[in-house]
Amino acid sequence: MKKLILFFLVLFVIYLIGVYTIPSYIEAQRNPVKTQAPYQVSPEAQQLYDRLDFISDLHCDALLWGRNLTKRGNQGHVDFPRMREANVALEMFTIVSKSPAGQNMQSNSADAFDNITPLTIAKGESPANWFSLINRTLSQSEALFDFVENEGEKAIFIRSKADLEKLIEARKTDKSVIGAMLGIEGGHALEGTLENLDKVYEAGVRMIGPTHFFDNEFGGSAHGQSGEGLTEFGKKVITRMNELGIFIDLAHSSPAIVDDILNQTTKPVMVSHTGVRAVLDSQRNLSDAQIQKIAANGGIIGIAFFDMAVGEPELPNIIASIKHVRDLVGVEYVALGSDYDGSVAVPFDITGLPLIVEGLMKAGFTEEEIRAVMGENMKRFLLKNLS
Repeated sequence: MKKLILFFLVLFVIYLIGVYTIPSYIEAQRNPVKTQAPYQVSPEAQQLYDRLDFISDLHCDALLWGRNLTKRGNQGHVDFPRMREANVALEMFTIVSKSPAGQNMQSNSADAFDNITPLTIAKGESPANWFSLINRTLSQSEALFDFVENEGEKAIFIRSKADLEKLIEARKTDKSVIGAMLGIEGGHALEGTLENLDKVYEAGVRMIGPTHFFDNEFGGSAHGQSGEGLTEFGKKVITRMNELGIFIDLAHSSPAIVDDILNQTTKPVMVSHTGVRAVLDSQRNLSDAQIQKIAANGGIIGIAFFDMAVGEPELPNIIASIKHVRDLVGVEYVALGSDYDGSVAVPFDITGLPLIVEGLMKAGFTEEEIRAVMGENMKRFLLKNLS
């Protein structure tokens, strides 16, 4: 009996060591920063950056890794202290619940081994989350809520227009107040039931992308195998999302789904993190025709920061992608959509956002246009469309 107890004690110690070391090691491998802070820009660019009233980002996967977002990290791309250091008012934190082994931009099977399962176990999450996508989703939702609650009056969980207005008002006198919104990357998290859509809405989710890297109950992914449009279930969920006031995120959706949603939705859409094919011809990026349809819908397009969305070197291509959208449909339709902490290498973490301002200045953008891109467009979109 003593040997058995000792055996299980050793296993438990090994498990605890894994909980405190493995997730951090994995994230260090998956979320590198190519150039470390601090970042230097011209005095003129820094002065313009410091004048910005509202900086925001449409996509960050920091919740996946189990870090305490209220503490300043030495790895990854985003946490609350670094948001404040960069004067970022609002971040959209997105939930990843499943990721196929061998994930790539071309073709992924929904039946591939799920990379998130061992990470979930290694983080020490409840066994209820180990094999349940909806439980993982609700757990990450609760984590963000707890992080915000622990900040007291210094952070606001944005679920409604009233919450956003509260954030805007608070920041007039205290720039350390930040806002956090919640999205889902991939409708597979709903496990094929409309009831789960209502659950995630109650948990604070206000944006959902129908597909991620593989086909699911909604239909085809841009990186899946079928290329299909919306299924009947997908159409029902889109209708219900419109009713609830959950934004539809077209990132990673097949072209057929993009068309189906734009034909069906009664509300403006988002593309939370993307590139444009005119800069990088990739199947995960938007064509000019899609950009024009999204603009006609009143939507907003977040430009991502990593090489598989914009190409290399990243910074000039981020600027070129923003400029292409502006020149094609107008500056009011483009925003930042970094994909920070999304298993991507980025040229700079969130404290490097002044580099984008400097790049936009060099590209001839006016201060008004820079304000729009850096956050005013997202603020305007949310004030108009949040209920």
